[in-house]
Amino acid sequence: MNQNDTGDKIYNLISELFPVNRSLTGEGVRETLTRLQDFIPLNIHEVKSGTEVYDWTVPPEWNIRDAWIKNEKGEKIVDFQESNLHVVGYSTPVDQTISLTELRAHLHSLPEQPQAIPYITSYYKERWGFCMSHEELANLPEGDYHVHIDSDLSNGVLNYADLVIPGELEEEIMFSTYICHPSMANNELSGPCVSTYLARWLMEAPRKYTYRFVFLPETIGSIVYLNQNITELKKKVKAGYVLTCCGDDRCYSFVESRLGNTLADRAARAVLDSLQPDFKHYSFLERGSDERQYCAPGVDLPFASVMRSKYGEYPEYHTSLDDLSLVSAAGLQGAYNVYQAIIELLEINDYYQINCLCEPQLGKRGLYPALSTKKSSEAVRDISSFIAYADGKHDLIDISQRIKVPVDHLYSIVYKLLEAELLNRD
Repeated sequence: MNQNDTGDKIYNLISELFPVNRSLTGEGVRETLTRLQDFIPLNIHEVKSGTEVYDWTVPPEWNIRDAWIKNEKGEKIVDFQESNLHVVGYSTPVDQTISLTELRAHLHSLPEQPQAIPYITSYYKERWGFCMSHEELANLPEGDYHVHIDSDLSNGVLNYADLVIPGELEEEIMFSTYICHPSMANNELSGPCVSTYLARWLMEAPRKYTYRFVFLPETIGSIVYLNQNITELKKKVKAGYVLTCCGDDRCYSFVESRLGNTLADRAARAVLDSLQPDFKHYSFLERGSDERQYCAPGVDLPFASVMRSKYGEYPEYHTSLDDLSLVSAAGLQGAYNVYQAIIELLEINDYYQINCLCEPQLGKRGLYPALSTKKSSEAVRDISSFIAYADGKHDLIDISQRIKVPVDHLYSIVYKLLEAELLNRD
C-alpha cells in the first residue's frame, strides 16, 4: 500500500502546523493535537502541573501571547509574531526599559551561524530571554530598549495524546513522537506528521499486531506516559520506535536501543540494509531523544529510531533554518516508506518450520522446474536456502542474514510455502 503522493500530504500538514507555537505545555500543544484529530482519532489526555512522575515534576503550564523588543524610536527590532523562536521557551513575563548592557544578558545568538535564530528554552528555572540572529545582535546600537513578553506560568496541565489500533494479537508495536517544539519543520513536525499518516494507513486493513501511537512533549511527556502505563507497556510492547527528523532528503540514520539486539533494532537494520545500505548507524551512546526514557534500566522497552539526518548532526538543527525549505515531499515519502517497510516486516516476521522430514518435493507443488538443468537449481536456490533454516529456531530476519538474501525477497517464498501447506508459523 505504497501511496506515492503521501509525501505531499505530509508536507502540506507540516505547512499547516508550522506557525503554531508549541512548548512542553499550553495552547499550542492543544491546538496541534486537536488539528491532528482531524486525521486520526487521537485520545487527548491531561496531567496536572505539580504531578510527581518518578524523579520529575510536571512543570507549570506556559502560554505566550506576544513579545517584542523596541528601540528608542519605538521600532520593533525583535518580534515574536514574525518568529516564535525569538522568545526563550518558558520565559516569564516582563515589561520594562533597560540599557543595551542589561539587555545583552538576556539575548541569545549563534556566532557560528550568524543568520540563524537559535532555539533556546528554560523549562525548569524561571528566566526571560530573546533569541535573534548574531548579525542583528552585533549591530545593536547603544541605547535603551523596551522589552515586553506577555506570557504566564500557571497551575495548568500537560497534554499528550495516544491512539491504539487493535490487531489480532494484544502484542503491540509502538510509535512515539513529540509535539513540544515551535516552528521547526524537520526536528519537530516531520515526526508527528509521518506518524499520523502511518496510523491512517494502518487503520485501513486488519493487522496481526496492535499498534500504539503516542504524541507527547519530549522527555517529560514520555516520563509521564511511562509513569501511567509502564506495566501494560512492558507486558505488550514487542518493538517500538521514536519518530523524529524524518523530513530532509540527505540520508537515513539509525539509533539503536540500549542493548542493540531487540526486534526493533533487527527489523530496522534489515529494512535499511535492503533499501538504503549506506545509512548511518549510531550507538545508544549517541542517543538524544525519548529512547533515553523507553530504554532506561528498569524500563527496558525495545525502542530504536530511524531518521533522515539525525538530530544534532545537521547544521539547521534547533535553529530558524530548520524551516519548510529543509524538508521535502520526497524526503518525507522516503521516511514514510521505510517505516511502512519495517511494519510489513514485523507483520510477516516469525519463526517458520518446514513440516516434513527431509527435503520437501517442490516439483509436485509447482515450486521447482519440471526440467532439471543447471539453471533450474539456480532458480530455486533462495527457496532451498530458506528451507534449510526454517527449523522453528530462526526467525525470518535471522534466516535472511544467514543466507544473505534481502529480507523482503523472502516474503514471496514464505507465502508460496504457506499456500503449499509446507510451512508452520509459530
